[in-house]
Amino acid sequence: MSLAAPRICCLDLDTFFVSVERLLDPSLIGRPVVVGGKPGQRGVVTSASYEVRALGVRSGMSLTQAAELAPNAVFVPTRHGVYSDYAARVRRIAEDYTPLSQVASIDEMFLDFSGCENLYFQPADADADASIARVVRKLTDEVQAQVGLPASAGIATSRSVAKVACCLAKPRGVLLVAAGAESQLLAGLPVRKFPGIGPTAEKKLHTLGLMTLGDVAAAPLADLQRVFGSWAEAMQRGCRGQGAHELGRERPAFQEYDPADCALGSISNERTFREDVRDPACIEAMLCSLCERVCWRARKRGVKARTVTLKLRYADFQTIQRSRTITPTCSERELFPVIRQLFARSRKRRLAVRLLGIALSNLGPFDRQLGLFPGDEPLQRAVDDVRERHGFDALRSALSVRD
Repeated sequence: MSLAAPRICCLDLDTFFVSVERLLDPSLIGRPVVVGGKPGQRGVVTSASYEVRALGVRSGMSLTQAAELAPNAVFVPTRHGVYSDYAARVRRIAEDYTPLSQVASIDEMFLDFSGCENLYFQPADADADASIARVVRKLTDEVQAQVGLPASAGIATSRSVAKVACCLAKPRGVLLVAAGAESQLLAGLPVRKFPGIGPTAEKKLHTLGLMTLGDVAAAPLADLQRVFGSWAEAMQRGCRGQGAHELGRERPAFQEYDPADCALGSISNERTFREDVRDPACIEAMLCSLCERVCWRARKRGVKARTVTLKLRYADFQTIQRSRTITPTCSERELFPVIRQLFARSRKRRLAVRLLGIALSNLGPFDRQLGLFPGDEPLQRAVDDVRERHGFDALRSALSVRD
C-alpha cells in the first residue's frame, strides 16, 4: 500500500449512552438497557444495549414500542448535561493520536492518519497498514482504560467506507480496509449499510431490484437518479469505494452537523409532541419553530434550498409527506408561508398530531454579499450573530414560543 494513500479512521463509542449509564450504575452491566425514558412515557429510544437490539429495539423507536419488544429491559431516563463530559474526554485522547480530526456527533469522530505511517512504524509491523491498525487498537484500548467506554473503529481510504467498516467492527473491534479492497468489502452488503441510505431510499432501490451495494455500484446512473436525484453520481462512487477522504466534505450522516459550504444531502428537523396535539395555535408554533431552525442551519452552511418537505404524523402513526419546489431561500419569512400551505394540504383528518418535521433539500450555495435590495438579510445576520454567541434559543420569533 502506498504511503500516500489516505487513511481515515471512524471512531465510534459503542452504545454510548448505555455505556455511560453502566459506568454510573454498574448494576446495569450485562442487563438489557434502554435509555430515553420510562415505558408509557412519550418520547423515543436514545440508545439501546446490544441485548435489546437483538429483540428489535432501535434508537428513534417509541418507548411504547420498545417496551412491547423488550418488556424485561431496564428503562432509564436520559441525563442531559452528563454525557458530553465523557465524549469530551474521549476526544482529548483521540486528538493526541493524529494532527487532524473532526467531530461528527457526540459519540462519533473522524481521524485522519494519512501520512502518519513513519511516525508510528515499528519493526514488528508487517507493513504500513499494520502500523495504523495497531495504533488505532491502542487508541480504543486507551479510551476503554481511561474513560471506561468501549469503542469501535473503521479505517479506510474514504470517510464513507471507514464508517461502514466501523459498523462492521462492532462491538469493540477495529477493521482496516486496505486501498483497493473497498469494493470487495461493500459489494455484498445490504444497501442500508451505506451512510445516508435510509428506509425510504432502501424501498426505492429494492423496487428497482437493487438489493446490495454492489448492485448500486453497477446500476445505470439514470436508475439511481430516480432515487437520489443530483446526489446519484456521488452515491454510486461511494458504493464503489471511491468516496471523499477530506474531512468535512462528504454528505453528513448525522443530525445537526452542518459543515460550511456543504450543499450535499439535506437539512431536517422534527419534533414529537409530549402529548398528541389538536390545538391549531400549538401546531403553528411548532411549524414556525422548525422553520426557524432549518433556515438557521441553512445559513450556517451557506446554502439555500430549492425544495421544502413537510412531514406530518397523526396519533395513529399514519405519516404523510408533502414537498414543493420553491425559489431558492434560507429565509424564514419566505419559507413559513409555504410550510403553512403544505400543512393545510396535508391535514385531511381531525385526528390529533403526534409529530411534525421540516426538511430542506436540493441545496445550493448563495452569495453572502448583500444585493441592492437586501430585504431581511441584515436582520437574519444580526439574529445569527447573537445565536452564534449565545445559542439558537437566545432569540426566537414570538410565534414559535407559543407552545
